[in-house]
Amino acid sequence: MANPTALPRVIPNTLRIPLREVLPWLVFAGALLLTLLYLVGMDQGATSLVSGSMLHEFLHDGRHLLAFPCH
Repeated sequence: MANPTALPRVIPNTLRIPLREVLPWLVFAGALLLTLLYLVGMDQGATSLVSGSMLHEFLHDGRHLLAFPCH
């Protein structure tokens, strides 16, 4: 039985994205997520940025779904 010839392994090129190109998007996503967390979880009225209870009532079911205390 003859030995098969070994074929060279082809290593695919990896795509490298510099951190300075990704960092602004990560900061933007973090700020957006923190804003959403505030609106869903922390808007109780005492520190409310939006007056009235309209925002609270609009996000009421989401608060219970995410286990935030509500009443």
